[in-house]
Amino acid sequence: MTRVFSSSIFLFLLLLLGATIGTASPCFASAADDQNTPSSSAQKPAADFRGTWSGTLFSKHANVAPFTMTVVISSDSNGHLVGASTLNSDCLKDVRLEVTVKGPEITLSGSDDEGNNITVRGKVDNTGTIVKANYILNGSASGRCETDGGSGTLAKR
Repeated sequence: MTRVFSSSIFLFLLLLLGATIGTASPCFASAADDQNTPSSSAQKPAADFRGTWSGTLFSKHANVAPFTMTVVISSDSNGHLVGASTLNSDCLKDVRLEVTVKGPEITLSGSDDEGNNITVRGKVDNTGTIVKANYILNGSASGRCETDGGSGTLAKR
């Protein structure tokens, strides 16, 4: 009987201590306590990628020349972002690009009239004017250009 009584007193004191300390203890914190704390999972608003971006992309292969790329990103009639590009590349000519934005990340993907494809993926910096990107280029079945990949930077003008 003494053992049951002691356990009951211990439990009562523990509950009393928790009620006395309240939310000052991390064990008893409530969701309301976190309302003034910035959320680490909150993303900054998506950057406005509309406009003209240009830069140079460098192949990871030493024997492949770097190429310049200029992309004008605008909204189509449905409100989706699209890009019209001009490139200085032996393997790729003017490409109509689909643009996908997720927070600070952007993906540009499309192909030219000869069936050569490019995908550029990058992330905009905090200024909203520089995208550090990686690309992959898949040549057409003609064999004129092989698969290539690399990285570079596009800057908003």
